[in-house]
This record gives sequence, structure tokens and C-alpha cells, in this order.
Amino acid sequence: MRALGIDLGERRIGVAVSSGSLAVPLEVVLRSGDRQRDHRRLAELAAESEVDVVVVGMPLSLDGSAGPAARRARAEVEELGRTLGLPVETYDERLTTVTAERSLREQGLDAKERRKVVDKVAAAVLLQGWLDQRAATEDETT
Repeated sequence: MRALGIDLGERRIGVAVSSGSLAVPLEVVLRSGDRQRDHRRLAELAAESEVDVVVVGMPLSLDGSAGPAARRARAEVEELGRTLGLPVETYDERLTTVTAERSLREQGLDAKERRKVVDKVAAAVLLQGWLDQRAATEDETT
């Protein structure tokens, strides 16, 4: 199963793709100020990557509750689902950006270089988490 991972940010949208069990960063979409235009770009990426499902990060609070950011994201996820015409799932994205930042820092990237790619790396982190959880669930049922 091919999946597209999306990390919705206020200024940038990180995008990652998987072709099986491994997620890889794909692109950073800069917010245009027109949500429909941004969603059309995500639809193009989904079509180009021939994905079966889209996984969008849900920015839950550290205690697991849905705060204002999660409520905004949920509303955007609903709009995105209508635009994509594909199944859209959400996945807890707590600490994905922190994990991505740490990984990029360990690779020796400076702050300017990290800013350019951190969103798509965070999307890959969340998509990998979703893939791993899905694989673990499948293992339990077999």
C-alpha cells in the first residue's frame, strides 16, 4: 500500500510518501494563503505518487487531548478529504517535529538548512509511525 503523509503547518506543509513499509520525505509545500490551492497541490502529489491513502498528522496536546490546533487541523482534514477523493486518516503527530529537528541536527545541518526540510522530515516521521503501528496491528491479528 502506498501512502502520503502530511504534516499541516501554518506556513508550510510537509509531505512524505511510502511505497510499502518505509516512509521518505517528498516535498515542502509553502502555504499560498489559498487553502483550496494548497489542497490541489497535495492532490497532485497524491496522484503523482499513486497513493491509496493519505495520513495527516493530528497535533494533539502533550496530554493527548485535542486543543485548538487539533480542532483546526480536523476541519482542514475534512476539507482535504473532499478535495483528494481518497481515504484520509489522522495520526498523532506529537513530537514529530522535535524528532525531525534532532535527526537533522545530528546530521550536521545548520538552522537555515534544517528549516528548509524539517517539515517534510516530520511528515516522514509521522508516516513511518503510522506504517509501524499498522504493521504491528497486522502482526497481532495473524
